[in-house]
Amino acid sequence: MLRTVLAIAVALVALPALAGDPEAGAKVFKKCQACHAVGEGAQNKVGPVLNGLFGRPAGSIPDYNYSDANKNSGIVWTVEVFSEYIKNPRGYLPGTAMAFAGLKKDEDIQDIIAYLSQFNADGTIKAN
Repeated sequence: MLRTVLAIAVALVALPALAGDPEAGAKVFKKCQACHAVGEGAQNKVGPVLNGLFGRPAGSIPDYNYSDANKNSGIVWTVEVFSEYIKNPRGYLPGTAMAFAGLKKDEDIQDIIAYLSQFNADGTIKAN
């Protein structure tokens, strides 16, 4: 019983470390900003705008020419799907036009998720 209680306590203490840091995510996003934009006034570049990413179906940003692989993937961008995709985009979605090799560090992935999660579909920052 004591071991179970201790295991739960350790897990609860570790949970905040999994949350990700939006400020650190902004730094990680610098690897993405040559192709993607976020925030108010963001426009499609080589890649689509990433405002309101989570919960959005893949291939759904207007006026962006997606690959057939992306348009027809059936993916809805959840944190879980994005976490796997961003490690190796071409491995996760063969035929994607995304040339990025991927993020390898779990911390970077958590941080960029925290950063991107801040943005509404219109580019405004979500209220806390």
